[in-house]
Amino acid sequence: MTIALRRKGALFVISAPSGGGKSAAIRALLEREKGIRYSVSVTSRKARSGEREGQDYCFVSTEEFQRMIERKEFYEWAKVHGNFYGTRKTTVEALLAQGDDVAMDLDVQGACAVKGSRPESVTIFLLPPSMEILEKRLRGRVTDDEEVIQLRLRNAADEVAQCRLFDYLVLNDDLGRAVEEIGAIVEAERHRSLRQELLLENEPAVETRITPLPRHSSH
Repeated sequence: MTIALRRKGALFVISAPSGGGKSAAIRALLEREKGIRYSVSVTSRKARSGEREGQDYCFVSTEEFQRMIERKEFYEWAKVHGNFYGTRKTTVEALLAQGDDVAMDLDVQGACAVKGSRPESVTIFLLPPSMEILEKRLRGRVTDDEEVIQLRLRNAADEVAQCRLFDYLVLNDDLGRAVEEIGAIVEAERHRSLRQELLLENEPAVETRITPLPRHSSH
């Protein structure tokens, strides 16, 4: 009998405070790891400079997002910093059905919602090296006004306080090292028994001839 394994797709949910580097980490992870796909979220916010429709996000109006909520199209959705974000059910399910791993970029609220619906999903939280460095990163974007920056910093403090809700914690003080650690998590999770289907195949029977032992008369 031969034994083989067929792996099921795994769902990886990566979170970090705004400015925590999760988008850069996911881009690097996708370049490093084969067989993992990015689940593009839908958002009602405006595209930032350099962001591409259908690759970074699917950008829709607030009205269209609300209609999608009513049609129950989202796997999870949340309102963050005044904007809506969500993941279409069909996007995730189609990729997992193909046997691909899926990476999601979600905030803490969204990650907890997915974990509640799919307990087998893997949640990873990226921690900034300090709140001061996080603030510096946010200001370096030059995309938000002071009010928005202060809102993001308050939310970041709350999100860091909830990091223990996640399966794994990774300190993002160096992007290269952080991506290596996330890659190690991905590789380990791929080998968990719950993601493996055991395939058994019977080999052709081998004909065996048995020669009877000679009988001896008893005295």
